[in-house]
Amino acid sequence: MSGEPAARTKVLVVDDSNLMRKAAQKMLAGEFDVVTAVDGIDAWAQLERDTSIQVVFSDLSMPRSDGYDLLKKVRTAEDTGLQGMPLIIVTGADNDEAARMKALDMGATDFITKPFTSTDLVARARAHAKYQRITKQLQEQTTLDPLTGMLNKAGFMDRVSQEVFFSRRHLQPLTLVRVEISGMRDIFLKHGKGAAEAVVLHVAKELRQRIRPEDSAGRVGLGGFALSFPAGQHEGIEGMIGRMCEEVARDGFEFEFEKIAIKLDAGVVSPVLQSDTDARSVMDEAQDALEAVVSGKAAAPVARPQEPVGATPIPEVVAPLRVPEPLPVVEEIVAAPPVVEEIIAAAPVVEEIVAAPPVVEAPPPKPVAKPAAKPASKPAPAPVEVADKLPEALPEAITEVALRLDPLLDQVDAGITRPALEQMPKIIERLLPLLRLLAPNQKAWLAQWLAKGLAKKA
Repeated sequence: MSGEPAARTKVLVVDDSNLMRKAAQKMLAGEFDVVTAVDGIDAWAQLERDTSIQVVFSDLSMPRSDGYDLLKKVRTAEDTGLQGMPLIIVTGADNDEAARMKALDMGATDFITKPFTSTDLVARARAHAKYQRITKQLQEQTTLDPLTGMLNKAGFMDRVSQEVFFSRRHLQPLTLVRVEISGMRDIFLKHGKGAAEAVVLHVAKELRQRIRPEDSAGRVGLGGFALSFPAGQHEGIEGMIGRMCEEVARDGFEFEFEKIAIKLDAGVVSPVLQSDTDARSVMDEAQDALEAVVSGKAAAPVARPQEPVGATPIPEVVAPLRVPEPLPVVEEIVAAPPVVEEIIAAAPVVEEIVAAPPVVEAPPPKPVAKPAAKPASKPAPAPVEVADKLPEALPEAITEVALRLDPLLDQVDAGITRPALEQMPKIIERLLPLLRLLAPNQKAWLAQWLAKGLAKKA
């Protein structure tokens, strides 16, 4: 056993023979996580998708895409992690010395010959997995800035190379920022090395607090920093950098009872990622943006109201329609019920009415002590034709909403509804301007509310 059961290495076995894949999987499964592929095309897709694969065993002779094709793709990959992947070629009796030499020249890491034993296969997997781990540890040690713990220039360039490749492949934007502490050399000469390093650490802390976990930050010079924001919004990032520069300049930095003034210059770019775009070109573009700001040829980033760096801004939500009753919860509305459409469609007919009969005042209530008295009868106004064209349930539904704001409310509360019914065309005509102002979601809600009210009446 490897002695590290908690960190099992993932191994990819590539062979067009189902028997060979199963045999290799059985031999390695006790110590490694094993995945398989039927040819070079299948293997390349898995390597691009799964970054946890650390060792590859590949046959040479396969249909569609053989071991040579896979070797070429791996060794010319833009992802540096893939470029250095240990790739062990499995050769057979039909593979002569010339074929092996060709694979070696193309970058094969090692060879193993069929038929192989379990010991041979496991030994090579262990050796190359260990080599990968040690290489990764050394890379981590040599790509970190010893003062800030950020990526150094080499480490940041390596990270940007991967992000350019990923962003270009998935058609996502990539925004880069270059930040420089202005007058860093003067701070060093005036206040000493300790103060200069303290200022660098202070700015590094400010940068770390403002980036997302998926973003990258590196120290690329004495007082220079670089940031990379995959799928970041240019305006949001520019506003964030502008706020940071203003806050750092406003607060300064206290070192040994002395306040040191800090000025930050910054350039923000979102380069167009083409097929030949690489890490060097996007970093050069970010450097040009910084130099343009320093020379005054371009405006410095301006602070804007804080917003998410990567997310799309949430549009304003139209305020819901206010009604005296609690709003019903409507999870999904596909279309407004026909009752609202009938109200709005009635507009042309209602607008033809020149005058409506006057509102009939309700008689004052008679004292209870005089039960013999009878209320005076009132002549019924002439019927309005438009009322006949409206749905039967419509007047009562609209009365519930609109008449709360109408002087006829007293009559309706007293149980006298006929005057309101006779004035319904005029009421609808007065409500139409408000109905036309409703947003689509408000119209849909109103329709649901009316339908619910009508259902209760029924």
